[in-house]
Amino acid sequence: MKYFWLLWLTASFFACENKNVVATSKSTKVVANQKVDKDGLSIATFAGGCFWCTEAIFERTIGVKEVVSGYTAGQQAYPTYAEVGSGRTGHTEAIEIYYDSTVIDYPKLVEVFMATHDPTQLNRQGPDVGTQYRSGIYFRNAQEEKIVKDHIAALTTEGKYSKPIVTEVKPFEKFWIAEDYHQNYYEINPGNPYVQSVSRPKVEKFLKEFPHLVKEEYKPKQAK
Repeated sequence: MKYFWLLWLTASFFACENKNVVATSKSTKVVANQKVDKDGLSIATFAGGCFWCTEAIFERTIGVKEVVSGYTAGQQAYPTYAEVGSGRTGHTEAIEIYYDSTVIDYPKLVEVFMATHDPTQLNRQGPDVGTQYRSGIYFRNAQEEKIVKDHIAALTTEGKYSKPIVTEVKPFEKFWIAEDYHQNYYEINPGNPYVQSVSRPKVEKFLKEFPHLVKEEYKPKQAK
């Protein structure tokens, strides 16, 4: 029993609700893509647990020009981090990826996303538990829907996972930008315990498994 409680306390300390962040700025309550000129870039919306992790992975991906952390797939307008964390808004932590489709295409982004989180975990990712941490891909057209479903079907046929894939696949509706202090959190707070124990291993997995997709400035330095 003591061992169980030790594990529980450890997981709780490193869970998303206990990220040890200090909200130094007021909540940002705006809808992404309003009055923002992205110069014809394509957009992808994924949810794979804590947005600090997914944001950091795709910031390192070639062809990606910007990644924004936020909330999607819920009912409440202008949600805050605390409200989403309560699990009552229906939203999940997510990212919007603005990318150059001539450099990297949507199928490759889906491949990276599915490989860098656990799509078999229902309403959680690692120590983060709740519907706000569910796995999800939110497509913008029929072609993207087919790409996602075909990829999931291929992973299932290959027996990639021992458990069924539970990633939510739904049409995109709205994306709400998260508070300022969540943006680029991995880079700004490298010493945060959650970043070190949860986010960093995911980023390192991406660097190892997709070296050909890593931006030059993020490639591991070769030992001399």
